[in-house]
Amino acid sequence: MIVRIMGEGQVRLDDSHFPALNKLDDELMAEVESGDNEGFRRTLAALLDAVRTMGTALPDDSLEPSELILPAPEASIAEVRAMLTEDGLIPD
Repeated sequence: MIVRIMGEGQVRLDDSHFPALNKLDDELMAEVESGDNEGFRRTLAALLDAVRTMGTALPDDSLEPSELILPAPEASIAEVRAMLTEDGLIPD
């Protein structure tokens, strides 16, 4: 799957990584809902770091369609809240 991190670029991720990413996504969703800004910052950073570490960055000139778009590292709780679905940022 091709994942875009807003403001950074695209990463190719194997589907086998999604259970671990969904766990972080569930934590992030709970922190957004509770307004826990400190937890939100920590978990968003962990989620994006996991995507970068587990995936393979695509070249900047690559024009692959993104199947999933994640917020930029500096996104606010309000911005992420607007991106959330009932499954969070990452579909189950």
